[in-house]
Amino acid sequence: MYGPLMYWRPSLAFLAFSFLFPVIVCFSYSNFESKDVVPNPLESEYIKCRTILRHVLSSGAVSVLMAKYGILPSLMSLLLCATFGSVLSANSPNISTDQASLLTLKSHITHDPHNLLATNWSTSISICYWTGVTCGSRHHRVIALNLSSMDLTGTIPSRLGNLSFLSSLDLQHNSFHGSLPTELSNWQRLKYLNFGNNSFSGEIPSWFGYFPQLQILLLYMNNFTGVIPSTLGNLSKLESLILSRNDFKGQIPITIGNLSSLEWLILDYNSFSGHLPSQIFENLSELQALDLRGNQISGVIPNSLFNCKELMFLSLSNNFLEGSMPREFGNLTKLQSLYLEYNYLEGKQLS
Repeated sequence: MYGPLMYWRPSLAFLAFSFLFPVIVCFSYSNFESKDVVPNPLESEYIKCRTILRHVLSSGAVSVLMAKYGILPSLMSLLLCATFGSVLSANSPNISTDQASLLTLKSHITHDPHNLLATNWSTSISICYWTGVTCGSRHHRVIALNLSSMDLTGTIPSRLGNLSFLSSLDLQHNSFHGSLPTELSNWQRLKYLNFGNNSFSGEIPSWFGYFPQLQILLLYMNNFTGVIPSTLGNLSKLESLILSRNDFKGQIPITIGNLSSLEWLILDYNSFSGHLPSQIFENLSELQALDLRGNQISGVIPNSLFNCKELMFLSLSNNFLEGSMPREFGNLTKLQSLYLEYNYLEGKQLS
């Protein structure tokens, strides 16, 4: 009764332990290490698993266990972790993902008069040396893309959203056109976005308000239409919002007043209408430049505007503002440029 089972029970127990050990240790270990920010959490866990097994193998513990219980359980343990790691590695975004995304963008560019991408964006060259591409030193992923002033014509493919480490994108002064695909909402590290002076069309997507790190948003001189989505009020780190020379309509949303870090609010030459809600300016204490000229804004100048003590540039010209000239303009001691002409304001113009 106790003969064979005495020797099989430890081996069976170790066999089960060998199967579960890599998975248990890998995921338990992640709770004790400070977690790195990576695009796929499984990739992080695999790296940790591989590190732990390297220490285990180098310690000689595996050799002792193999000698005592036989080679099979240990080999199965290692095979399981290798398989586990291969699956994770295959499904984790990496520099190859970024390369495929940029090659897709290249295929959507129909005009490259200076052959800047045609000759340089090649699989024979490391992506980190491609024109306009910057890779991070830590993760070796694309963190910045600058294709400004290259006279490019094309559209933005949805696959570009796979650049999950992207923090800066500058496409200004080109001829990109079309609408913006939803997949771009994957850019959760984005801090700087400049689509200025292109031919993009359609409305600003509501998901633009869900870039938690965004500081600069420049969409000037395009063919955007519709209203400013209220979700832009979620961009708590936004410092500059420049939407000049599009065809935006409707009232400026009250939620813009939530942008307490905002320094530049430039909305000139659109078709904004309605009154200026006083709530917009109650919390914009950092505002330095406000340009609303060339719209169809009516009503009186709200007193809350004079809470913006940092204002240096203010233009409300070419609108339908009315009422008396507020004396509180004199309280804006840092103001250097003031434009109020072509309205229906009463009283003496300030010099």
